[in-house]
Amino acid sequence: MLVIMITAYEDAHTVIAAMKLGAYDYVIKPIHMDRLEVTIQNALDTIRLRKEVQKLQAQYLLEHHPFFVGKSRAILDVMEFVESVSKSPDTPVLLIGETGTGKELIASSIHYHSPNFKGPLTTVNCAAIPKELIESELFGYEKGAFSGARASGKKGLIEQAANGTLFLDEVGDLSLEAQAKLLRFLEDGEFYRVGGVERLKLQTRIISATNKDVEDMIEQKLFRMDLYFRLGVIKIEIPSLNERRDDILPLAKHFLHSFMDKFGKNFRGLSDEAVQALLEHRWTGNVRELKNMIERGALIGTGPLLTPANLGIGDRNTRHAGAPDGTRSMFPPIPEGGVDLASIEKRLEKHYIEEAYRMAEGNESKAAKLLNINHHTYRYRRKKLLED
Repeated sequence: MLVIMITAYEDAHTVIAAMKLGAYDYVIKPIHMDRLEVTIQNALDTIRLRKEVQKLQAQYLLEHHPFFVGKSRAILDVMEFVESVSKSPDTPVLLIGETGTGKELIASSIHYHSPNFKGPLTTVNCAAIPKELIESELFGYEKGAFSGARASGKKGLIEQAANGTLFLDEVGDLSLEAQAKLLRFLEDGEFYRVGGVERLKLQTRIISATNKDVEDMIEQKLFRMDLYFRLGVIKIEIPSLNERRDDILPLAKHFLHSFMDKFGKNFRGLSDEAVQALLEHRWTGNVRELKNMIERGALIGTGPLLTPANLGIGDRNTRHAGAPDGTRSMFPPIPEGGVDLASIEKRLEKHYIEEAYRMAEGNESKAAKLLNINHHTYRYRRKKLLED
């Protein structure tokens, strides 16, 4: 910080310009040493307090903030981007990804690494609130606004998130009426409570998330295009666990340690069969499914290693391994020289990506449904395969 000395008289324009450039304070000639000493001491105290706040923020994040486990390039790229967009206090962010990929965790990460970290992080699952109540939940209501309303009225979730972050999960489930009011708030920070005439204004950051194909909803007139663009000033596509398979075992071990503490158990780790089963599993529920699977295993397992049976996937794998030759003949045997599994997986994925595209007559949304994956995930995978 700088202390600016102005000669003879106080030049307001110079002072304002200096303060904008980062000056802490100013003094006017002739200089009084007592005033100068106090100004410098105040500046030093301010610097010290800011450093203490930064240290406390870092310590709080370390002790309380959940973190991403993973070493895959896909998730590292996402987290690097998250760190960059977190610097803004109010730029809207739209998180796109399949169910269970960790959208709420990323929203939390953005909040706690942003200038708003001292403010509240308010989360609402839009799909869990009846459409007729979502407006009053988001924007609040005045007394007598409708039958059953509180006599004192109620603050909405947006007001509760003032100077912080509001996370709207499953934003695709908002009614068109609620979408219109949300768009207005995003545009100018203003809104009315239900049944109210007073215009309210405040600042909060909106982070929204969905696993739906919003572009398809726009075509069906179920979602406003202007709101989609405003919510998605920054879009973050979260990869599925199937796209970050290098993270399966690190995540499994992380969850296992967590549940060992919770259940008071001690395991040495996963059996070789369990490791193989996890790596071969198709993760339709993504990280949430993996976490639930490890919780089950840690609860019912007796150790010293978790087995496929503990995880609840042993039966499926056993049935496959012991299937009649007629069932297994569709898969070629492994030659003595071994196989390039990565190449086989890539060819198989490319086949089904293109076959679904052909069956859907070029409609990516329909092709994604044939493969039971998110439209954005399908588009990402097809584009990646075509580029390779």
